[in-house]
Amino acid sequence: MDSADLDARRRVVNRLRRARGQLDAVIAAVETEASCRDIVTQLAAVTHALNRAGFVIVAAALQECVGRDDDAEGPTVDELEKVFLSLA
Repeated sequence: MDSADLDARRRVVNRLRRARGQLDAVIAAVETEASCRDIVTQLAAVTHALNRAGFVIVAAALQECVGRDDDAEGPTVDELEKVFLSLA
């Protein structure tokens, strides 16, 4: 596993941990009967964190695929992630 793969894995794990923390906040907000606005804001944050993790996973897989098909250096994971984010 090369350093780009390790970096992508680290970024995915960090985003998933962030999403887990945000989901814990949603649960706590529901349990304590927080305002609907606060709950929805936290849900949006969870969704965003999960989407970003998914984009990194797809971008890393696409980079690997592109790299196999072409001897020239392909786009970086960051560049591919930005493309995906522009579509979201």
